Amino acid sequence: MAKKKKDNHIIVAIHVTDRVKQASRVQSVLTKYGGYIKTRIGLHEAKGKAASPNGLILLELVGADRCCRTVLADLNSVIGVEAKSVVFEH
Repeated sequence: MAKKKKDNHIIVAIHVTDRVKQASRVQSVLTKYGGYIKTRIGLHEAKGKAASPNGLILLELVGADRCCRTVLADLNSVIGVEAKSVVFEH
């Protein structure tokens, strides 16, 4: 009996340079692919009452080897957003 191939672990890092302007567009992309997002972590520099303009979002995608390219393309189409992935194969 053949052993079933496990899905790769895919981590996507998203750097947002102007959170105020791009937050809604980035959220729209994340909502579109929400079924593939297992974990989402948002990081930004805390400056008391004033929020940092830059932010970093980390995603763990599941079952999304082919979908990952589409997610990255959609995110990178947003001006001021850079998204990259790291794939750990099993």
